Amino acid sequence: MTTKTVKTIYWIGAALTSLWFAASGFGELTKNQFVWDITLKLGYPPHFIYILGVAKLSGVAVLLTPNKFLRLKEWVFAGIFFDIIFAFLSKIAVLNFLATIDAIVAFIMVTVTYVMFRKLYPAAYAKPAAL
Repeated sequence: MTTKTVKTIYWIGAALTSLWFAASGFGELTKNQFVWDITLKLGYPPHFIYILGVAKLSGVAVLLTPNKFLRLKEWVFAGIFFDIIFAFLSKIAVLNFLATIDAIVAFIMVTVTYVMFRKLYPAAYAKPAAL
């Protein structure tokens, strides 16, 4: 796979992931009835919904910043994965399997995006300096 292909797949994935999580975060911060009804039905408290909205929008800003904040992007990807996994598990426990389809699609999309991110920016681990 060429670098150009990897970059293209990464940026398409980053854009779609950002769109998905920005819409969700915006809905959480503006108290969108659809978003809030589901989240409250899953048993999450209102203050957590606001915190989640701020975290999602902050993560989107980091994710869309090209060639910067690479270590922070790792944390953003981790947060996104936690959000997706918790959404999946909460929906399977409270609702039904059909309600988890969005989490499954998001998981696949973010996984492909993260794999492309790692191809573009391989982790370079250096030995710590001797103390």
